[in-house]
Amino acid sequence: MIPQPRTLFAALTGHPLRFLGSAWPWRALAHLVCGGVPGVAVWVAVGGLVAARGRLGTVAVVVCAVAVVGFVAALAAPLERWRLRLVEPDATPVRRALGYGALSVLGAGWIDLGVVCVSLGVPGALLTTPFQPSGPLWAVVGGPVAGALLLPVAAYPVAGWAGARGAVARAVLAPDSAELVEVRRSRARLVDAYEAERRRIERDLHDGAQQRLVALTVRLGLAGLDLPPGSRAADEVAQAHLLAKEALAELRELIRGVHPQVLTERGLGAAVRDVAGRSPVPVDVSLELPLRPPAAVETAAYFAVCEALTNVARHSAAERCRVDGRLAGGVLWVEVSDDGRGGADPVGGSGLTGTADRIAAVDGRMLLSSPVGGPTRLRMEIPCGS
Repeated sequence: MIPQPRTLFAALTGHPLRFLGSAWPWRALAHLVCGGVPGVAVWVAVGGLVAARGRLGTVAVVVCAVAVVGFVAALAAPLERWRLRLVEPDATPVRRALGYGALSVLGAGWIDLGVVCVSLGVPGALLTTPFQPSGPLWAVVGGPVAGALLLPVAAYPVAGWAGARGAVARAVLAPDSAELVEVRRSRARLVDAYEAERRRIERDLHDGAQQRLVALTVRLGLAGLDLPPGSRAADEVAQAHLLAKEALAELRELIRGVHPQVLTERGLGAAVRDVAGRSPVPVDVSLELPLRPPAAVETAAYFAVCEALTNVARHSAAERCRVDGRLAGGVLWVEVSDDGRGGADPVGGSGLTGTADRIAAVDGRMLLSSPVGGPTRLRMEIPCGS
């Protein structure tokens, strides 16, 4: 099955018969004709004002002309957004089109009409030769044939100019192109894949290596009970038992760092309170989360808080820290503040750049206030949808 072109330019590069048999030539024609309508209306109104200059006065005519241009440009703004979708269906205009509408009213719309008249005028004149009262016989017979042959050709300059105008309009009104949207979507897919892999590693460590270490620790403990106290073998088994317990503790910390089980089971609030309870700096936690955010948002916020608390413990010389957060209006915001010496700098290698990248990966943003002498406030805002 041949894929359908998504833009006018893509249709132009396809097979001529397929292009001429599609709706694209008509969409291009409608795009250009609609662009000229506001311009014609403005110049007709301005011409009427100029004709009435003797009664109104020059100043009044100028003021009224400016008002007419502004009014029609305001009406042309939604028309420009609608016209853009005729040639760029995937475009989503995000900027106001008032200035672009004024440009179209004052000049660009007339160029659109000029291209239409020139492109269709020649084949149109040839098609009407039989209705001309005085004309040679060859023109009466051959004119319609030539006009019919040139009419499909005229679709190409019309479509080409419409495509160029659409590209300019898209650059002005919809700078977030489909390619950039797709980049953001791929980044979101990459984040989801990364988090899924992180969870898989955590599950494998928890259900595999950790369980084997637990079994090894139990067996070493039982073996030590069967050996004579004070013997060389008992001492070696005791040392091995101690090393196995230390390895088990380190593995549990590693699992918690990869993806804490409490975050998966009980959510962001419990996970933040858990990491706050293990911080060397006393941390007050106040989180208002009536609903659980999406998993990717929870993970990004949790590890950002972990990084922030690590920075507080290592660099701030703070006596106390506080974590506040709330989920409202489809936005999760979390703020970590401390009473330390301040002066935090993202360029200084304190992990703030990585935290900002982690938040940006879920379309969030990070705000930092850290004057020298303190206090330091690190705020994260992450959209969570409706």
